[in-house]
This record gives sequence, structure tokens and C-alpha cells, in this order.
Amino acid sequence: MVEEPSVPIRRDVLVIGGGQAGLAMGYCLQRAGLDFVILDAGSAVGHVWRSRWDSLNLFTPAQYAALPGMAFPAPVDTYAGRDEVAGYLATYAERFGLPIKLNARVTGLRRAGAAFKADSPAGTFQARQVVVATGPFSTPYVPPVADGLAPEVPQIHTAAYRNPEQVPSGRVLVVGGANSGFQIAAELAQAGRTVDLAEGRRNACIPQRPLGRDVFWWQDKLGLLRVSAQSRLGRLMAANDGTVIGSTRPGLRRLGVTFRPRVTSTAGRSVTFADGSRSDVDAVVWATGFRIDDTWIRIPQALDDRGRLLQHRGVVDAVPGLFTIGRPWQHTTGSALLGFVQHDASWLAQQTSARTAAA
Repeated sequence: MVEEPSVPIRRDVLVIGGGQAGLAMGYCLQRAGLDFVILDAGSAVGHVWRSRWDSLNLFTPAQYAALPGMAFPAPVDTYAGRDEVAGYLATYAERFGLPIKLNARVTGLRRAGAAFKADSPAGTFQARQVVVATGPFSTPYVPPVADGLAPEVPQIHTAAYRNPEQVPSGRVLVVGGANSGFQIAAELAQAGRTVDLAEGRRNACIPQRPLGRDVFWWQDKLGLLRVSAQSRLGRLMAANDGTVIGSTRPGLRRLGVTFRPRVTSTAGRSVTFADGSRSDVDAVVWATGFRIDDTWIRIPQALDDRGRLLQHRGVVDAVPGLFTIGRPWQHTTGSALLGFVQHDASWLAQQTSARTAAA
């Protein structure tokens, strides 16, 4: 259901971001009986998933990939592709009639007395409370070392990578040793490219189905998905959050991938690594992740010195009425995952409901 307001509208809650976290939040706000609208930058629900690389699949099996109120429409222990996930999100929004305003990228959020105002190309929206649900993929990160590469060496971040056809023949350097780096390196090697994979750090590799059960089944049964980010175990798990699932170094080596240590410098076509070795490359894929960008939030007391929201379990204590959802380790390891963000959404809906009732 798409709204077309021509004047500012005052609501109980604005949800900024219509991805999985924003939709889960919307469902919980709807059940709580609050007046809200979801503002999304894209032209269609699920646009972020559709923009990922063609062969991307979930690590979470279908039974652990659902938003609240609607099972993921795939058999147990199957792993959905990006288009299936995007389609699921669009169907979810339609089924529950969630009020979503598309093409409404928020360019500034500010206080307006006791309320908030969000500016966007679609107009200015006003509400008593705001939930920031823009997710962990705000800004692709490419390290400064990239600047030394020659202009004739194509560079592409995973945010723009779709398939091997984008990458020229020859030697390709994939930089980043987490899941996306391993997956793309394997895909490029299978497509006939000569691939080096440079790891910033050596992440642990675990099988997708240890002892015949999916890794998420084990985490669920052992209670690891509910471990608080503030606990000693939670801090240890967060420090190792780059664990690679379903890929192994021996497996990639069998495909012809050469592992390299961290990139320390570049000059023209030449790349130097932490062990002093060098390699000439014909293209680089940066699997170096994303940075969260909160600088559009024009409320100084809400941000730290890096321009990121100061929050605890999604609550911005310095700014009453401001919340966030969908951030890695916001409360647990599942806070940024499709099938588990609903727990944070339910809790935050309780907080917003209580504030609305007290107003």
C-alpha cells in the first residue's frame, strides 16, 4: 500500500528503511495499533536484495529465514537465492498492507520540538518517534590502498558485482576473506579466471551442515542466537563475526585460488602483500564490506565522534523517541539477520507503544 502525502503528516512512528528490519518493525507496530509509515529509498520492496550478485544464496535455511507472521515459502533446509528473498519481502509487505512510501530516501532527520521531521524527495514527514532501519549496508567500503592502482585496472566492489562477465580475463585479485570474498573468488575461478584472494585476517571456516544439521540449527539449540551482545560470550562471538560458512581454503585451492595475506600497497598494476610478495593484476574485486552512515541524522547528541548512532539495544538514550533496528550485534547475533530481526522488532514495538501511551 503506497501513500502519497502532499503535506507533512504527524504520526506515532516513522520507520526509515523498508528492508527486512523495517518490514519486521512495521508488522510489530501494526499489531500494536500504532499509526506509522515506512519510508524507503528504493523503487520497489526488496530492491537491496535484487541489487546483490546473481548467484547469492542465503546461509540461513528456509525454516530460519522468516519475518514475523509469515513463513518463508521454500522447503525446509533449502537456501533461497537473492530473487526469492526479494520476492518474499515484496509479498510480505503486500500481505499485511504495510504503509510504505517508495522513492523516499531520507536526506535529513531533525528534531522539531517534541517530534521529528524527516526530509526526503517525496516530502517532509513528521512523527513523535523514529526507528532507523537503514541496515548495515549503507556505504560500500574500499580501503585507501586502492588509490595506487592504475586507471586501466578495473575495480569493482561487491555492491556492484553481479557475475564473472563483468570481470576481464587474466589475474583477478579478490580482497576480503569473509563469506562474500570466498564465494566470489570461487565463482571467478570456476569461470576460468586466475584468482588471488587476499585475506585481511584469517577467519575461521565452518561447514554449512556439521554432523548433518545446519549450523543455524546448532546455534539455535545451543542458545547461541540469543546470547546478548553485552555478555562475555557475546563479545567473543562478535569479535569473530567474519566466520566463513560452507567454504574452505582447501576447496578454493582445488579450484586454483591462490591465498595471499593483507594488501599493503599498490602501484600501477602491481600489488604488494604483507609478506613482501608482489603480484601484477588485471582486475580487483573489493569484498571489503560496508560502513554504516548515519551522518544524515542531524541530531548531534545522537551520534558518536565517528558519526554513528549511540544506541543500546536499539534505543538512543540521549534522544527520547529515537530508535534503530537491524544493526549487526545490536542485541544478539541475529539482530541483522532476516529470520531473527523479529525479536528486536517486537521489543522495540513495546518501547514505542509505551511512549505513545504516555504521551
